[in-house]
Amino acid sequence: MTDSAHSEMMIVTGMSGAGRTTAANVLEDQGWYVVDNLPPQLLTQLADLVDRSGGSDVRVAAVVDVRSRAFFTDFRAGLEQLRDNGWRPSVVFVDATDESLVRRFESVRRPHPLQGEGRMLDGITRERELLRDLRSNADILIDTSGLNVHQLSAKVQELVGDKGGPDLRIAVMSFGFKYGIPLDADLVFDMRFLPNPFWNPELRPFSGKDEVVSDFVLGQPGAKEFLDGVLSLLEPMTEGYLREGRSYVTLAVGCTGGKHRSVAMAEALAKQLRSERLGTLVVHRDLGRE
Repeated sequence: MTDSAHSEMMIVTGMSGAGRTTAANVLEDQGWYVVDNLPPQLLTQLADLVDRSGGSDVRVAAVVDVRSRAFFTDFRAGLEQLRDNGWRPSVVFVDATDESLVRRFESVRRPHPLQGEGRMLDGITRERELLRDLRSNADILIDTSGLNVHQLSAKVQELVGDKGGPDLRIAVMSFGFKYGIPLDADLVFDMRFLPNPFWNPELRPFSGKDEVVSDFVLGQPGAKEFLDGVLSLLEPMTEGYLREGRSYVTLAVGCTGGKHRSVAMAEALAKQLRSERLGTLVVHRDLGRE
């Protein structure tokens, strides 16, 4: 095994327009050596350069665009070669809904790279099919659909935190079902069994981050039992994730609009989960969207 086994390599890939560049910028700001738009067949050459430089503690990130069958084959071969050489690359896949991708491409007035003579959605569909297996086997999946640049940056910063940090990082994300379930959710919980503060004129203007709404939501029959139940459920799962080498999990908590019940419960869950072994990041995907 080479010295490079002590290095870190993160490979960022995913759908065009989903935020690969933003993720790369955050990594660079965090002190990673970032190579953007690296052809997949050059992954092993990049590792060799780090080996020859003696950089056993260097954190290397490569942004890889896999948009053809040939590139996909090269990518898989490159990953296998890296592992044979002692590297343990983590694959981060950034994704977004078709609607979000179309909106982003239209905002910059650019065609999708696989669109050809067809519609933009045709290109997105082709790319999804091409990357389906890669997405399902990625180490970390990040759904950027409802995230602004600052929220995406916070998620990337959390997952590349210091080595001395928590053993497992849990992103607790609130969302509104009417805007769709987050694509990167490992676990999804539904808060619509609780009374909706929206129908209370005194509570409607506030959000689940405000104490008056939080107290209302958590004080409802079944709320405390639900919170305790989720914490009990996550205890054996957390140990299992750690045994399997998982370092990042996304827990999604939803209500109708993502403003009251899901926000209050996400905040409560994150507070209860946080410990020396578990780091938590709270993301309110749809707060302020109404």
